[in-house]
Amino acid sequence: MALMKTPTPDFGSKAPNFSDLRGVDEKLHNLEDVRGENGLLVLFICNHCPYVKAVIDVLVEDGQKLMDEGIGVVAIMSNDVENYPADSFDNMKAFAKAHDFPFPYVIDEDQSVARAYGAICTPDIFGFNADLELQYRGRVDSRGANLSAYDEIESFDHEMLEAMRKIAKTGKGPQEQKPSMGCSIKWRD
Repeated sequence: MALMKTPTPDFGSKAPNFSDLRGVDEKLHNLEDVRGENGLLVLFICNHCPYVKAVIDVLVEDGQKLMDEGIGVVAIMSNDVENYPADSFDNMKAFAKAHDFPFPYVIDEDQSVARAYGAICTPDIFGFNADLELQYRGRVDSRGANLSAYDEIESFDHEMLEAMRKIAKTGKGPQEQKPSMGCSIKWRD
């Protein structure tokens, strides 16, 4: 498991379009369907990554809050499921159900969406304003990379939640953003 950090984002760049991504709800999802009137949060995650597992409850809780505030949320799984069967579509369904996902969880089978976004790790978070301009590419919260201490940390900043709320109000993300960290996306050869 190699720890990856997201690069500095190209603020203002438009959200790459995507369509017909199959969700665990058996529906096809596209960019226009998942965006909200106040913005869009795109989460590249998977089922087996310890970094995703460490923040999944916060992602779900904060994702629901953002959806209630008019921000669309979608989780995209782009890993190679042949070599990483823990990320299979059936396991995606089980993972979403176990964590009560309120947002679509879709599979990027050909990995084209992850490539278009420049996603490199799980979780990799892209926050867009109402005009679908990139304003956030940071981490979920302030707990950092020490996964063994996550359960012991009682108080932390919900950086993604607060950034998206700022974006919804002002159209701009925070000036200072700390990169997300996680396992590399598992690319097919």
